[in-house]
Amino acid sequence: MTAPKSKTAASLESNTAAPENFELAYAELESIVARMESGQMTLESSLAAYQRGNSLLQFCQKSLADVEQQVQILNERNQLMPFKSDDE
Repeated sequence: MTAPKSKTAASLESNTAAPENFELAYAELESIVARMESGQMTLESSLAAYQRGNSLLQFCQKSLADVEQQVQILNERNQLMPFKSDDE
């Protein structure tokens, strides 16, 4: 026999779909962090929240990387050049 799932864990499990955009993913991630930091979640809920947060974090990181590749700057001759970060 398994214990019934908490409301928070059940809602996190049902919310496994990819977010529509970066802003929604980031807002949901912030909400998850706030709930986890409150210390009021059960262990099961915390694990589900962590898993969802990790998925959202990966989505946000990929979204940012995709946008970075699209950013272009004008060089001295007013030609569009791909963006290169200082790390490159």
